[in-house]
Amino acid sequence: MRTEDAAALVPPDFATFVQRHTAQDGAVGGPSGAEWGAGLPRLLAEMCDDWSLEPAGPVGTGWTSLVLPVTRDGARLALKLVWPHVEGRDEALALRHWDGRGAVRLVQADPSRWAMLLEALDPARDLRTLDADSACEVAGQVLARLHRPAPPGLRLLSEFAHLQTEKLAATEGVLPRRMVERVQGRVRDLTADPACDATLVHTDLHYENVLHALPDSPRPLDDQWVAIDPHAMAGHPGFEVQPLLRNRADELGTGSAFRWLVRRRVEVVCEAAGIDEDEALAWSYVATAMQARWAAEDGDREGVSFCVALLKALDG
Repeated sequence: MRTEDAAALVPPDFATFVQRHTAQDGAVGGPSGAEWGAGLPRLLAEMCDDWSLEPAGPVGTGWTSLVLPVTRDGARLALKLVWPHVEGRDEALALRHWDGRGAVRLVQADPSRWAMLLEALDPARDLRTLDADSACEVAGQVLARLHRPAPPGLRLLSEFAHLQTEKLAATEGVLPRRMVERVQGRVRDLTADPACDATLVHTDLHYENVLHALPDSPRPLDDQWVAIDPHAMAGHPGFEVQPLLRNRADELGTGSAFRWLVRRRVEVVCEAAGIDEDEALAWSYVATAMQARWAAEDGDREGVSFCVALLKALDG
C-alpha cells in the first residue's frame, strides 16, 4: 500500500484529535500524539504490507487508536494501531492471556509498533443496543469469563490506587474533605487484602467496549459478546463495575431514583460476574473519586458534579 493511499483512510478529525496527547500523557517514553499522528499513514501502509492485509471498510477511531477492517486470504480481520500510552501498554498481553475467551481474539501483534491484528467483530452492535439491565447482565457475564489469575508484568491496581489517592489529596477543592478522607481509608483497607492484585482485570469495560460477534463467527453461543480495548491491570474484580455506572448516565434519573438505579446496576453486574457487592461498592467509590479529579483537571464542572452525586449514591 502506498503511504498516500493510507493517508486517505485516516479521518482528518482523528488526526487533529490525537494532537492533544503529549508525550508526558503517554508516560511510556513514546511520541506525542502529534508525532504519532504524522507518522500514522506510513505506519498503516507498512502494517498492511507486512501482514498482507487489504482494507475492507471504513476506519473506526477511539481516543488513542485507529481500527481498520481488513481481509487476509479471504478472512475478515481488524488492524488496530495504538498511540503509545500507559493504559494500552499491556493490551496485547491481556488479549493473548484471554486467548479469545470473553475478549476479542488476538491474531498477531507487533508490540514495538503498537500494532495488533484482531478478529473482526460487529462495530454496530455494542451494549448500547440493549436496555440497561440487560446490558449490565451481559457485561457481568463477560467479566466472569475474563477474570482469571493475572500474568506477571502487569501494572498493579494497588500502586495505581495509592498514587491516584495521593494526587487527589494534594488537589484542593475537587471533593469535600470528608470524601477525600473516606477514599483514603478505603484504599488502605482494600489494598491490604492480598487478593487486591491477583486478578487480570479489564478496568474499562463500559457499554461501547463490549461488541457482538459477526453472524458467521465460529464462537460458542455463550461467548458471542466479547470485550475490546482493555486497560489491563493486575487487580481486583470489584474495580470493574464503575465504568458501567458513569456511562449512560442520562438513564439514571435524579434524586432517589438516581441512587436506586446506581445500586441496581451494581447488583445486576455483581450477580452475573460473581463479584462481591460490598467490594464493588467500595472500589467504585474509589474509582469515582479518581474520575472526579480527572474531570476537574479537564475543567469539566458537570463531570465533577456527577461524580459527587455518584459518590453519595455509592456510600452507606
